[in-house]
Amino acid sequence: MSRPAIAIARAIFPQVVERLQSHFDVVTNQQDTLLSGPELAAFARGKAGLLCTGSERIDPALLAACPDLKICANMAVGYNNFDLDAMTAARVLATNTPDVLTETTADFGFALLMAAARRVTESEHFLRAGQWTRWSYDMFAGQDVHGSTLGIIGMGRIGQGIARRGALGFGMRVIYHNRSRLDPALEADCQAQYVSKEELLRTADHVVLVVPYSAASHHTIGAAELAMMKPTAVLVNIARGGIVDDVALAQALRERRIAAAGLDVFEGEPQVHPDLLALSNVVLTPHIASASVPTRLAMANLAADNLIDFLVHGRPRTALNAQALGLA
Repeated sequence: MSRPAIAIARAIFPQVVERLQSHFDVVTNQQDTLLSGPELAAFARGKAGLLCTGSERIDPALLAACPDLKICANMAVGYNNFDLDAMTAARVLATNTPDVLTETTADFGFALLMAAARRVTESEHFLRAGQWTRWSYDMFAGQDVHGSTLGIIGMGRIGQGIARRGALGFGMRVIYHNRSRLDPALEADCQAQYVSKEELLRTADHVVLVVPYSAASHHTIGAAELAMMKPTAVLVNIARGGIVDDVALAQALRERRIAAAGLDVFEGEPQVHPDLLALSNVVLTPHIASASVPTRLAMANLAADNLIDFLVHGRPRTALNAQALGLA
């Protein structure tokens, strides 16, 4: 009996490839070539499963070109690269990798917050350029983190992890805004207080964004929201590009209407708006919040688990549209 065939769209850990090869006929892209839409469709044609990342768009054109496709396993918790309605209509299961990256991503959110608030990268560039010739009382004086007010927009698993770090590790007052208020017991565990978005922006010393991207959350932070923030405030985005209006943010940073920002995601990434690149008071990283070796391996293994569980055993694991497909 022939085995199902799958395609792996990007380079992943060799041990995960070997694990998948014990169950499937596998076509890999270990050279990590970035595939265009038509190239990805040709690569996945005839395959029952596709292991992909946030770089690969699963849209009606790809689904029409790959009628044998039964599952797309995203090696990411976010899935704005998936057209879920089109996938459901084509009877293709969509899965992601929640939970395994929560703590690592929360760690990185705090790393960006600390680096932006304390002007770490700005001062490092100064030192490397040989400009440090003497000490002065106000040299790269930034904003305190301990004892300040932390505002979190988006209070899912990662937001809760950031809240616990702030409250327990840094003695911060934690306020949050979310589509729905957390259960009181969970609020108590996070030591977080629910407030309106407007109150959060006006009150917080540091604002961290952890909301999923959708049409409704596009430009959650734009010019109007930035105008509400304190001139000493720091903004951190570890959510998705498009949550922040990058042009409006660059203008606010350039005019010092907020103090600093830390950004791991961008509109139109991997391109970064040149106005942001020209600024010294923003820390920029290339979408690496989940990039620890143990976490990325766990993500790859969970994506593999989804393929094995569904194609071999007939049961979905971390599925996004199982209920719509009648599989829940």
